[in-house]
Amino acid sequence: MTIIIVIAIVLLIALWLISAQRKLVNAEELCKNALSQIGVQQNSRWDALTALAELTKGYSEHEYKTLMDVIGRRSAVGRNSSAADVQAQEENITAALRQINVVAEQYPDLKANETYIRTMDSVNTYENQVRLSRMAYNDSVTRMNRMVRQFPDSIAASIFHFSERDYLAEPSGKTEMPSMK
Repeated sequence: MTIIIVIAIVLLIALWLISAQRKLVNAEELCKNALSQIGVQQNSRWDALTALAELTKGYSEHEYKTLMDVIGRRSAVGRNSSAADVQAQEENITAALRQINVVAEQYPDLKANETYIRTMDSVNTYENQVRLSRMAYNDSVTRMNRMVRQFPDSIAASIFHFSERDYLAEPSGKTEMPSMK
């Protein structure tokens, strides 16, 4: 009878470990997916910024080269990237956007260009999509971190080497989207 009880307890523990591991994998995959979505949105923004850089070429060759240097620092953000990688990309995108705004201020006829207006509208759309993707990522990280830290899932997390994820922090000094005017 004791052997049956021991086997039943071991079986229950094994089933619980399997269940906890599956929940942790699911949460980790949600985090990776959300991070990947941010990368997709950032790539769209980079494409729009590249188009804007091409528009500036006719107005200022120097600004065009400066923008292309900033755009050249572009790197892919994907499933295995870190929160720091996303933050670095955001800083590069913000720098490129600032450069484009400088050119637009110097050349008012550029701001009136139909292609410029449409492309800036798409940059705004991508900016909002990135913001939503960042929120989805941070929500996924919250779920993952709760499981990693809360008992009894924390036991399974340590057994299977799951760890807490970093949140995406709002860049300091950036509380709203840069002006596109």
